[in-house]
Amino acid sequence: MPSGKGVGLPVGISRAPLWRRIARSPFVSGSPVVLRLARGTALLAGAGVLLVVTAAALGSYAIPLPDTAAILLDLVGLGAGAAGATERAIVATIRLPRIVLALLVGAALGTAGAVMQGLFRNPMADPGIIGVSTGGALGAVIANAGGAQAAWPLALPAMAFAGAAGALALVFAVASVGGRFSMAALLLAGVAVSLFLAAIISAIVLFTEDLGAQREMIFWLAGGLDASRWTHVRLAAPFILAGLAASVLLARDLNLLTLSEEEARALGVRVAVTRTVLLLAASLVTGTAVAFSGTIAFVGLIVPHALRLQAGADHRVLVPLSALGGALFLLAADTLARLVIAPAEMRVGIITSLVGAPFFILLLARHKARAGAL
Repeated sequence: MPSGKGVGLPVGISRAPLWRRIARSPFVSGSPVVLRLARGTALLAGAGVLLVVTAAALGSYAIPLPDTAAILLDLVGLGAGAAGATERAIVATIRLPRIVLALLVGAALGTAGAVMQGLFRNPMADPGIIGVSTGGALGAVIANAGGAQAAWPLALPAMAFAGAAGALALVFAVASVGGRFSMAALLLAGVAVSLFLAAIISAIVLFTEDLGAQREMIFWLAGGLDASRWTHVRLAAPFILAGLAASVLLARDLNLLTLSEEEARALGVRVAVTRTVLLLAASLVTGTAVAFSGTIAFVGLIVPHALRLQAGADHRVLVPLSALGGALFLLAADTLARLVIAPAEMRVGIITSLVGAPFFILLLARHKARAGAL
């Protein structure tokens, strides 16, 4: 039986204390992984700064880019507060919370996509593959149909999160029938539960007599960040950041799980525990994202896939970069959604699908061409 000693690969959670795992990690010890991650992070972070300033400046009330940059610097304590009070209020209370929530939701979906693709060993997997997104959508639709949203502004995200958690529990229960659990059973259970919940959603939308509530359901199902406030950011951030941290810390073990469970177990990985934690982390961030933004397609599918083609399949690099890439992709899509039919808005879920589908087809064509050349 091979051992994890001297292999240069991670040992199991139970065989080394946390301080030793951190000391051995590439982020501390230094390795080519750190260099690749640093280069990718620097590139995406630079693009992110420009995108944040642009997103804060553009809208129905345009603010010059220099003034916007000055306001943002002032808000983080690095500026002199030269911009006008109106511009500052627009950026600080309307646009910035939406930008931050878009970054959080995009990071959540990108990370969940990378984790799901690794766990299922399938680059076509996405965050909604085990029914969490559909469960969240059902919770939100019920909140709208029952009038809870009108009674309590946070009822919709609360019920959407509850629906996502309930769907996850149902999928795990179905996949564990007979006492034997496998990723294949989880995938099939996820597909079955998603279809079942989608049918319930369609029935509720079709039979709702309140046309206003019906319109709100359709808008929410299309995905959007138009109602974002700092309250939403404060509620979503702890869950998303916790899930992202767990995914990054277990990225080395995820590398081994993509090989085979037997090899991962031989190298010291507690397969069942690690797999469950990763699934829960991905589901947590997906459920939180859906609760505050609605169902947004393609972010968790194309971002990890595109980055994998550029940065490789090492999840120690792929997972953090997927978080950054997903954040920037969704912020760019949301900015476009605010501008394309201004002063009205297009739903960001429509933008991600319109952009994501052709882009994904292009990625597949390039990948197939490279495979054929080899």
